[in-house]
Amino acid sequence: MHKMRSTNKMGNYRQSMDVQYYQSPCGELILASYDGKLCLCDWYDKPCAEHNKKRTQRILEADAKEENSAVLNQTKEELDEYFAGIRNDFNVPLLLTGTDFQKKVWLALLEIPYGETRTYLDIARRVNNPKGVRAVAQAIGANGISLFIPCHRVIGSNHSLTGFAGGLDAKRLLLGLEGADI
Repeated sequence: MHKMRSTNKMGNYRQSMDVQYYQSPCGELILASYDGKLCLCDWYDKPCAEHNKKRTQRILEADAKEENSAVLNQTKEELDEYFAGIRNDFNVPLLLTGTDFQKKVWLALLEIPYGETRTYLDIARRVNNPKGVRAVAQAIGANGISLFIPCHRVIGSNHSLTGFAGGLDAKRLLLGLEGADI
């Protein structure tokens, strides 16, 4: 069922992006779904969250409305199971909103197994751009579907915990929960 709210520049009706919040052990997350898919799972109180929300709304030409959906219910259930240590992977359908390069990087992140880590260079090589470590890092930083697209599993070449939108404490907690060797 599509929810209509207003019209876009072309006079067509705009769909709404349903928004809910989830209190995780690492901080509050903002969740959003659009057309039966999760399009946002971001760290609510962090600067990137508002940017990612606006980018997603712009790309989808959607208005944000605090409302529930079947996908958001499924997302919350799967997050509960993940944080309880009984879920290793997610089944929620995802809607990636970014550039082609960002999507390519995010798809590479989905290949990192639970409890394992990769370096930025590993990801750059995976997307056939071994000299593009900075571009890969920027694409990872633009990931608006945290946890489901596991950017927390990416570490520095010296195996140090490096930048993470949710903060290094959250990254440490997530990797510890997964039993990653950090």
